[in-house]
Formats: sequence, C-alpha cells, structure tokens
Amino acid sequence: MQKHKIHIKMNTNRLLSNKISVIEPLNIIVSEYPGEAMTDLLSIQEAQEKIISVIAKREPEFCDVQEAYGRVLAENIQSPLNLPPFHNSSMDGFAVQSKYTLTASPSNPVRLAVKMDIPAGFYQAETLPDGTAARILTGAPLPAGADAVVQIENTDLQGASQTTALPDFVSIFAPVKPGENVRLAGEDVKSGQQVLQTGRILQPQDIGLLVSLGIQRVLVARQPVIALFSSGDELLTPDQPLTPGKIYDANGYVLTGLLEKAGARVIQLGIARDNPQSVVETLDKALPDKPDLIISSAGVSVGVFDFVRQVIEENGTINFWRVNIRPGKPVAFGNYKDIPFLGLPGNPVSAYIGCLIFAYPVIRHLLGLVPSMLKTVKAILSQPVVSPDGRESFYRGVLTIENGIYKAALTGHQGSGNLFSLVQANALLIVPAGVMSIPAGAEISAVPLEDE
Repeated sequence: MQKHKIHIKMNTNRLLSNKISVIEPLNIIVSEYPGEAMTDLLSIQEAQEKIISVIAKREPEFCDVQEAYGRVLAENIQSPLNLPPFHNSSMDGFAVQSKYTLTASPSNPVRLAVKMDIPAGFYQAETLPDGTAARILTGAPLPAGADAVVQIENTDLQGASQTTALPDFVSIFAPVKPGENVRLAGEDVKSGQQVLQTGRILQPQDIGLLVSLGIQRVLVARQPVIALFSSGDELLTPDQPLTPGKIYDANGYVLTGLLEKAGARVIQLGIARDNPQSVVETLDKALPDKPDLIISSAGVSVGVFDFVRQVIEENGTINFWRVNIRPGKPVAFGNYKDIPFLGLPGNPVSAYIGCLIFAYPVIRHLLGLVPSMLKTVKAILSQPVVSPDGRESFYRGVLTIENGIYKAALTGHQGSGNLFSLVQANALLIVPAGVMSIPAGAEISAVPLEDE
C-alpha cells in the first residue's frame, strides 16, 4: 500500500482546540492512505455515541441500605426527622441552668444539688428544678429546664461515672454559657431538608446518614449486567499447565476487574474456541440472563480464525468494527440475537483501553450518570511521542509532579501486547487524532489511572 506524507507546519493551538497547546509551532505529518483513508475509520466520539444510542436503560429498583454502598441513587432523599432528633449533651458532665454558674471559678466554686441521673438512651420527662444539676452522659437528652452542660473535668466529681452512686452535690469550677456543650435538635439536619440527590454514588458516610434517618430502603439504578468471554484456541485458564503455543487468558481477569470497578455485574461465559460452533455456544450462554451488553476480547479482526464477527453478522448485525484509535482499531459493535455486543481486540492493552473508552460510558449511561469521557490533566512531555498514522492514540505513561507541574514520560515499549508496561504506568497519554508527533517540552493531555 502506497503511503503519502505531507509535511505541514502550523500553529497547533488553533488546530487542537483545548486538547494540546505548545509555545512553538509543531511540524505535523498528515498521512493519506489510498486503500484505507483515515476518514474510513469511525472517530472515538462517534463510536461512543452509536453505542450509547442503542443501549436502553432499565427501571430503577429498591435496595436495602446495608447493600447500597457504591450504588447510584435514583431518587432525592428528604430527611424525615431532625438530626439530632432532640437536644443532647456533647460531653459527660452535669446539665445545668447556665445562669447559676456565672461566678464559678477554682477558688470560688458554685455548689449545686444533683437531682437527676440521665444516661444515654434515657428520656427524663421531669423538668430540672431551678438551681440544681443533673448528671448526664454524652448523647443523652438534655432535660427540660437545663440550657448548658458543665463538662465533668470542670467539677469535683471527675471520677463520678454512671456506675457510681448519684452524688448529692457537685462543685463547679468554671462558668458555662447558654447552649455550651449542647447539640441542638436539627443542628445537623432539619426535617424536610434534602440531604442526598439523585445520581449520587452512595458512599459509606451516605449509608450512615440514611440509617441515622431511619431509612431502610432506597431507590437505586439497576446494576448493569455484562456478559464477558474471551476468544482463541491459544487461551488457557490459570489452573491449566502452560504448553507450547498457549498463553493464559489475562484479558478475562483484566476486563472483569474494570467492569466490576465501574459498577457492573459480570457474567462469565468462558473461552470461545476458534470455530463458529464454539462461538455460538458461548454467546448463547448469555441469552437466559438477558444482559445489557455482551463483551468479547479477540475474534473481531480480519484473521483467518477470527470467527466472532462472522457469527455476530449471521445472528444479528454489525454496526461498526473499525475505530480511529490506537491501540485497538478493530473494535466491533452490533447485536447478537437482539442483545448489544461489543467486540474488543485481543491484545491485553488494546482490550484494557477499549474497555475504558467504550464500555465505561455504557455502564455510566445505564447507571443514570453522564457517560463522559475520562478525566484528563495537562502535563509537560519529557520526551517526544509519535503516532505513526495519526490515529487518536493512548500511550502508557508515568506522571510526576515537579514544582506543582505535571511531567509525563512513556513507560517504555508501547506494544499493545505488553501488559507489564501498563502495570508500570499511572496514566494514559493522549495524542489527538490527526497529530503524528508531539515534541518534548510540549503540553499533552493525560488520563490519570485510578488508585495510582
């Protein structure tokens, strides 16, 4: 295939619009392929939009709060009560009327009769008599008539715990103001106040708040269900001995982790062998569960033994199968017996990046979230980066911070089969579509990989 190169020198600030900017103009090489023009490839954004457009959301479901961690809330939550629900003590000490403590000091203590004992969980219906005190524990309801709490350290009864007999008197060594050491009803949350909003991914503290409000069940987005399989005669499971010509199926584990981390439930279909019958049998395993999406790794390219795309076409449709992305151009999307199907490349890095770029937006869409592109930061390249044919490229890189500025470098060999270079990376560096090289010292967009 003849390859033509045209050298164009231009201001990349205008060309790339927010994706990359450099101080000096760049030499950009635009490639033309007579047999397969880059315009024949679907852009990443177009591919994402085509996928999302045919993935139908399901109705939300109710979930017990103890099982709601990580789920996406599908309703607004209004508080049914005040938090705290009653005035209570924030200290172990003595509930008092503050006006009787105004002159208290270590040299001139105020001595009050102790008339009540209020442990946590006990409600005292009687009003505290004027000029007296009530022994009270942290969290216990403040008795009517009291407006403050003297912490026990400011009395002569520091050792008077709830297990000892109620003292007749207490000496107070420091004054308190009205409201001191008291948590007022509703100071955290007021009844009727909206406390959680639809679309929130529920965190442990959210679960705690729901329980504090007495809410037992919440409406959440249904968990996306994705059926997953790998394809290839060469694949082994980790419990099998490694023999010549065989490799272990790492993709199944990598993709399962990514999909579950994004919030999906994964149905394992196993390994489809390189023949149409095995591919059909593997795909048919997914049908009873009616998943939102079937994902495969390998088998959708143009190899002699790539039967997955053929089987999909014979039992459904292929919407597209080539995308302007590096690594991972052979990405296929269609449906198998009316179930959406996404075919990812077989090389481990290509499968990983394809899952991030194409499967993650599907999961977010199904969860009622904005199916946005991955978050990026700007970094300064420490070495040149090249995209040989101008496809939008995702390279494994390492981000560091120097003087508050991100610096980016490649992790080494960028072959799409090199999984270790992905292990070494903490970011993906993006070369935009149409750009064939970015020099050292220029700015590049980088996707920080989570947990790195």
